[in-house]
Parts: sequence; structure tokens; C-alpha cells
Amino acid sequence: MSGLIGRASEMAQLSELLADTASRGAALVLLGEAGIGKTSVLQAAADHARTCGYRVLDVAGVEPEAQLPFAGLQRLLQPVLNYVDALPSAQRVALLTAFSMENGPAPQPFLVALGALTLLTEAAADSSILLAIDDAQWLDSPTQEAVAFAARRLGQEPVALVATVRQGHPGPLLEIDIPILTLAGLDDQASHTLLEAHAHDIDAAGRARILSEAMGNPLALVELPSAWRASRGVGSDADPAYVPLTARLERAFAARIGELPSVTRDLLLIAAIDDENNLAEVIAGAGQLLGSPVDIEMLNPAVDASLLSFDTQRIHFRHPLVRSGILQSESMTRRHQAHSALAAVLAEQPYRRTWHRAQAIVGVDDDVADELEASHLIALRRGSVTSAIWALERSAQLTGDSATRGRRLLLAAEHAFGLGRADLVDRLVTAAARDDLTELDRARMAWISEIFNDGVPGDSLRVTELCDIAARSAGAGDLGLALNLLLGAALRCWWADAGAAARARVVATVERIGGEYGRTAVDDPRFVAALGVAEPVAAAPRVCELLASVVLETVTDPDALRLYGMVCHAIGDPVRAVDFFTRAEAKLREQGRLGLLSHVLTMQLYDRTEVGDWERAEACAEEGKLVARDTGQPIWNDGTLSLMAILRGVRGDYDEAIQFAAQAEHLANGRRLNDLLACVQLARGGAAVATGKYADGYAELRRMFDPSDSSFHLTERYHGIALLAEAALHCGQIDDAVGVLAALERETQAIPAPTLRINLAYAWAVLAADDQAEELYKAALAQDLVRWPWMRARLELAYGSWLRRQRRVAEARQPLRAAQTTLELIGATTWADQARAELRATGEKVSAQGSSTLELLSAQELQIARLAAEGLSNREIGERLFLSPRTVGSHLYRIFPKLGIVSRAQLASRLDAR
Repeated sequence: MSGLIGRASEMAQLSELLADTASRGAALVLLGEAGIGKTSVLQAAADHARTCGYRVLDVAGVEPEAQLPFAGLQRLLQPVLNYVDALPSAQRVALLTAFSMENGPAPQPFLVALGALTLLTEAAADSSILLAIDDAQWLDSPTQEAVAFAARRLGQEPVALVATVRQGHPGPLLEIDIPILTLAGLDDQASHTLLEAHAHDIDAAGRARILSEAMGNPLALVELPSAWRASRGVGSDADPAYVPLTARLERAFAARIGELPSVTRDLLLIAAIDDENNLAEVIAGAGQLLGSPVDIEMLNPAVDASLLSFDTQRIHFRHPLVRSGILQSESMTRRHQAHSALAAVLAEQPYRRTWHRAQAIVGVDDDVADELEASHLIALRRGSVTSAIWALERSAQLTGDSATRGRRLLLAAEHAFGLGRADLVDRLVTAAARDDLTELDRARMAWISEIFNDGVPGDSLRVTELCDIAARSAGAGDLGLALNLLLGAALRCWWADAGAAARARVVATVERIGGEYGRTAVDDPRFVAALGVAEPVAAAPRVCELLASVVLETVTDPDALRLYGMVCHAIGDPVRAVDFFTRAEAKLREQGRLGLLSHVLTMQLYDRTEVGDWERAEACAEEGKLVARDTGQPIWNDGTLSLMAILRGVRGDYDEAIQFAAQAEHLANGRRLNDLLACVQLARGGAAVATGKYADGYAELRRMFDPSDSSFHLTERYHGIALLAEAALHCGQIDDAVGVLAALERETQAIPAPTLRINLAYAWAVLAADDQAEELYKAALAQDLVRWPWMRARLELAYGSWLRRQRRVAEARQPLRAAQTTLELIGATTWADQARAELRATGEKVSAQGSSTLELLSAQELQIARLAAEGLSNREIGERLFLSPRTVGSHLYRIFPKLGIVSRAQLASRLDAR
């Protein structure tokens, strides 16, 4: 495949990867230290790909890479941008806006990444593609994230991605599940062969010393002979054992630089700091640095010294260590002068000009600081929050006024919150706290500090403090900040009980601000969310009154929809919560806002489980974990543990439920989070009841109703009522359960919570004496349970079982049949088995249960099959699920035989109808 010395094994692996790519996508990272030969291997792979008919798209990261968002992605995709008109409109606009080729709304980074993936898919339909990415660690951050997003989803596309990454530089490509090939040094034989080609005039002792120092590093084997000759055999360092090889190589290049003419050194210095390697920029910048025009011929001495090459447009350094060697050979003053000179020639590129000006300064410069703050808006328009954060943080460093500096740091922290970066938020807030902040900025800092610290148990003083700050913020005219603070206070009350007084204080402050601002405040979703999350029982009637004026179809802001869904869950209305979350999810998919999508997917899992949409709950959990990982938000990945434990528990997957619950308990116990601990007990109790361990189930669930227990929660206990009653019926705890539920009913008698009402109706019927049970069963089944198939089926199962025990066998069969059908459709296997056993006890013949679609297909396959059955095309499904159309098609190809069908038209009839 190539003439590289000592790399036969690596080249064979790359050859195999390219051979497989004709039928499916593949990605590989070449990892290794500087000079180990990563670039040579990558270039050899690219040459081989071209001979195999591949189209090669390549890009190299540059150190230092300017903070221009998606600059690397634009260079990579430039040759295939002629396919851009084939993209869905939203993706096309996002991609072109990110590249500053079109004016559009600030694009979401993951919509840009999806646009890049779809563009590659379109181009690959004409020819297989190799993405050859060198020094990926030095590409701009948004490009790295987009490349990692695509690499994970190449799936069935005839696209191969091979990227080199220098060891010791973590990044997105090393954090995803793709193969990594670590390049080691050459073996002794290959090292001797390579050295012989470059050191034939050096004696045996010298070659042995070089071999020892090089340790199989190919670049060292090529470059150290020159350093050896220059030092007349003394060696590249007086004591090389204590100097890293990379530093010795940099010095070897730097020594060569010192012998060049001063004008050539000026050119090299400008080239080293120019992130685009643009020849015209380098010539003009060197002229600015020197103070007189520079001739292009002054680059020739650097070419003769094998430091670089150039063509009509760009300069190409022989190796990245040449660039770092140049920078290390120059003083800080000279580097600052070079940045200033280059900035002077970039008048038509304000973003890059400001970036270089910022690198030319030590100390304070308010003019450049102001420019940097303005430039962060350019970064946001191009879809890069990380670049905007860098601009604001550097702006703060250059700012003289303490209050302005603090404001810029807090603005950066707000953007960091949007990325889910708790570490970055804490660092920026800590830095801002050292400044003299205005009262509003101190309030803003209090809110930002709360974002990743909700749930300090019993901290009623902090809740009160947040309410006071919110009131002052509202008085100062910042309603949005006031509502954010109150929502933070409410979440403290939700996650861990802060006491009745603290909850009442939040409600009183919210209502006071509502009185001051009128409809402007009351119509804000944060207003109703703060009320319901802080006081989900006492404030429930008021919350329902406010929600009654919200028309689902008219709400277009996905974050507002998320808040409405959250408060509906808080007060015990899962049906309405699911409706809000479903619309929020659709809007977020349209906008490509994956960061918030992971929140919404996770938050709806609990409610979908309760209403019996277990298929969708599984899909939400699976995709939520993937999206949380893609967006760097592990907190939302961890948050699914307790919810998955509940789902697995009621499904009867006892061991898995207990395992998930234990992991969730470990995460929650350190902070004594009552809400998560309530979910843990619900999972354990549900798993025990579903598998007939009724005494164990009762003991676990009973804790949720004890106010002194750490798992007690005002409204999460609603979800355990029916399970508690069922466990009590089978383990002799009826009297105790009746006492618990009677007290709960007295406490919540005026609460309009569907979860509470439906669960209590079930419980009273199950626990009733025989002379009262039938009336209670009929009343419970007469409720509107159209959107509650899980609870309706359990009622039918319990009623049918009661009828059979009363020897009313014929009457028992109808509710038992209905229960069995619904429970099988939901995937409630153990409960369906109970219904089947009860039917057999009535004398009815019951066939064995076949495999349900939940068992035949994975959660993602079910999601794709459902969307296809609804009539969506592969492209439309891909847009919704952030997959390429070809990957969707491949999934459907595997789905059809699993379901025993041969065409898309049969999907709807084969999938179980709700």
C-alpha cells in the first residue's frame, strides 16, 4: 500500500478499513506522540484511497488555531459544497450561516453537524469519500465536535474518516466509541533502515547515540542527524535524558531557524501565528512587521532548510513542530509584535483581526476588550458558544473596570450553562466574584451559582435568600432574572425538602411579583413553574387555573414547553406533561437544539411510564443517553438511572431494576435528594410487586409515605399509591395501608391531580371489603382512562380477579381479556402473565404469548418503525433522529424480517396499535 518503513501492519489495517467502506461507514483515530509518523501514515492512506477511486477531503489543524467557529469544517467540506442545495432547508441554512456564506439565525451546532453529515451522504452517493483530518486536536472546537458527531453516525454511508490526534490532547474524537490505533515507535530494524538513509556519513557511535535518543520516533531519526552534525558530534543536548524528545526536535528546528536571514525569520514568525497559512497574509504581515515591503523570494532560504514549502496560495510547514520551534525561538515581545502586524492587515476580517489584537496585548486594553465582547456575538451567529465564551473571558482579562469585567465573566458563565458545563460555570463565577459587581450582577451570580447546585437538603435559609434577591431584582426592573432566581429556589424545594415555610415563601414572592408586573409575569412559563415546583400540593389549584389558559398548539418556544411539562409532572398530571414534552421535543428537533433535547427526553420518561407508553419511554431513555453524551452533559445521563429503574421494575425486570436503583441511590444519597430517593423506592417496590414479592414491595413502598423518611416526597408518593395497595392486599397489610391512604386523602382532598385521583380510586377498590368492592371498581373504571392504558388494564385485571374469586366466572372473562390485550401491547409481561393465569382459572383456553414488538426490536428500531409507519420518508426520519437517510434505510432493512414483513406499507398493520 505504501513505501513507509516499518508501518506494514498499520497500513494493512487502513487498507482493510477502506475496502469495507464501500458498503458501510467507518472511522479511525491515529493516536501518537509528536513525530511518530501520524501524518505520513494518513497521507499514505489518502494516496491509497485515491487509487481506489475515493474522493479525499482533507484538512489539518493549525497551532495556534484561531477561534473562528467552524473554520476547519468549512475547509474540509469546501470541495463538496456544490451539493448543499440537496440538503433539507434547515440544515442548508444552518451550515451556510455557520460558514458566513448566508445570513440566517444563529445556527445550533448540532444542526450544523447534521448538515455536514447529510452533505457527505449526498456527495458519497457519487463517489466513496475519505475524510483525512490531520492534527484534529488543533481544529477549532466546533469543528471537532461536528466531526465527532458525524463519525458516530456514519453508519451505512460509504464514508471513511481517519483523523490523527497527538497524544496528551483529549478531545471529542477520543471520547466517542470509535476505534483508536496507537502508533508506537519503529522497531529496531526499521529504525536502523530509516536512520541509515539520513545518517550514512555519521560514525557508528554517533548513529548508536541517535538511535538511543530517537527511541523509534521517525521524525527524530530524520532530524537528529542534522542536529548532530551541527553540534559536531556533541549531541542535540548536553543531557538529553532530562529533555523530552519533542523539545529536542523543536530545538533542532529552531537551530536551523537561527541561521536564516532576518527577513526570512520575520516571514516565518508571521506564518507561525497565521491560522490560515495564507501566503498573501504572511507576505503583507511580514512587511508590516518590518516596516517595508517583503519579497516572496525571501521564503526560499526556509524552503532550502527543509522547514516549509509554499504554492501560489498557502504556506505548508514540514511538521507542526517547525511552527512550535519558531514560536519558542522568538521572544514574547516579538510574538506580540507579529500578532499586532498581522492584525493590521486583516482589516476586512474583523473577527480574526480582533483575535490577533487580543494576542498582542499584556495588561489592560479596554478598546480591544470592547471589540472582543462585540465579536462574541459573531461567534454566536456562527453557532459556536465555546468561541463566544473564550472571547468574553479574554475580554474580561483586558478590561480595566471591575464591574464591567465581572459582567463579562457572568455573561460567559451563562453561555457555559447552556453547554451543560458545570466546571466552566463554577470557574467563571468564582472569577467574577472577585470583582465589584452591581446589585443586579450579584443577583445574576446568585442565579448562575444555583444552576448546578439545586437540592441542598433543608436549606430553607438559602431559599429565603434567593427569594429576597429575586424581589430586589424585580424591583430593579429585571423580571427575567427574578423569575430565574425563584425557579432556582423552587427547584431546591423540589429536589430536597426545605420545609413548609420555605415553600410558602417562594409562592408568596412569586405572587407578589405577579401583582407588580401583571400579565407580563403571570404569562411567563417560569411563573407557573416556580409555583408548582415549589408547592406542588397547596398551589396545585392555582397552577391548574394558570395552565387552563395555556393553549398547547400556540406555544412555540421549546423551553417554555419544557417548563410547562415540568410543572404538570410536579402537580401529578402526566398526560398533560407528555403533551407538552412531545411538542417541546418536536420543536427542539426542528431547531437542532440537542443540549435541551437531552433534558426533555429524560424528563418525559417517568410520565410516559405512568401512562403506559413504555415503548416510547425506552426510546427516550436510549436516545437521551446518547444525546447527553454527545452534548457533554453527564448529569442528564446519570438522571435516567432512577427513571430506568422504575420502568424496568414495573416491567418485571427485577434484577436490572434493583441494579439501576442502587446506582441512583448512590448518586442521590450524598446530597440526600428526596425526589431521587423516592424514585428509588418506587422502582424497588414496583419491581417487587410485579414479580410477586409483595411483602418486600410493601416495605419498600411504605417508606415513601413516611414524612420522617428521606424518600418522602410531596407528590412523587402519588405514583406509589396503587402499588402500595396491591402489595398490602397480598401480604396482610390492608389495615396499615388503609390508614396511610386515608391520611393522604384528607391531606389532599382538594387537589386536582389526576395521578392522585386515579391511583386512589384503584387503591380503595382493591382494599375494599367484598360488599363494597364492586361499586368502587365500577366507579374507578368509569373515569376517563383513555390516556391511561396501564392503569386501566391493572384495574381490569384486579376487577376480573375479584369477580373470579366471587365465582362470577363468566363476568370475569371480559375485563381479564381486555387487561391481557393491553398489558401485552404495553410490554407489561409479568402483569400480562397474571391476566393469562386468571383467564385460565376461569376455564378459558389462552394461547401462549408471542413476542411483542418491544421484544423483537430495539428502542431505536421501534422509533424508526413507528415514524416510517406514519408515512415519514427516510430523510424526514433522519432529520428527526439526527441520523443519515442511508442509516435509517439500513435499520428498516433489518426491521422488516424481524417483523415478518417485506415492505414499508405493511409496517402500520404489523405494529401493535395503541
